[in-house]
Amino acid sequence: MLRTALCVCAVLASSVTTVQAQGWGTIEGQFILEGDVPEVAPLVAKGDASAKDAAVCAANAVPNDAMAFNSENKGIANIVVFMRRASSIHPDLKESTEKNVEFDQKGCRFLPHAMVVRTDQTITCKSSDGVAHNVHSSPFANSPANFIVQPNDQKGVEVKVPLAESLPVQVVCDIHPWMKAWWIVLDHPYAAVTDENGKFTIENLPEGENEFRVWHENAGYINRKWVVNVKAGEVTKVETVEVPLSSFEE
Repeated sequence: MLRTALCVCAVLASSVTTVQAQGWGTIEGQFILEGDVPEVAPLVAKGDASAKDAAVCAANAVPNDAMAFNSENKGIANIVVFMRRASSIHPDLKESTEKNVEFDQKGCRFLPHAMVVRTDQTITCKSSDGVAHNVHSSPFANSPANFIVQPNDQKGVEVKVPLAESLPVQVVCDIHPWMKAWWIVLDHPYAAVTDENGKFTIENLPEGENEFRVWHENAGYINRKWVVNVKAGEVTKVETVEVPLSSFEE
């Protein structure tokens, strides 16, 4: 009788372990423009002598990163795909491997234009330009930043953002008013910014249905509740999403 009871307990314990086990998977996707790709004027034209600090800022054209469309494949850059809250995090991702992320100013342009930052990371704001810039952030939860970055400062100024933000944080340069960027501050790793081809990848997501928000600075929320079913041990390629040009026009 005792042996039978032990066997039953062993089976039950095995069942509990199976239920509690969780798989992890990856998603890949792409956002493209619906219709023809328009010609987008630069924020500052090359050689524009009227531009502030023209010797540096107009040495080359400053592209409009808010309207970054790939003429070859219609890919849309700088769309943010992020999970508002993470119910569970892969054990390898509970803390950031890289504790520092760089935020550069080059060609009178913030690089990267849109950047995912975790709350356990520090942002180093540096400059590759021969003129002074200003980093002025407008967060909701964290303390705002507002400081000068000196010309060619490769050491940079550190900014900490210990609290998750519900929306992307706008960053501007008050010296060069066309300069704008976005920090996506989260307490988990499940976010991505589309590249020049409009593509993104988010790895080690919990299996099952995961809900994301899809956001762009001009378009606002492209999708507030984008549900993707993640399969354990697999790369799920989601259907390509087309977004009309009218969504990006201010």
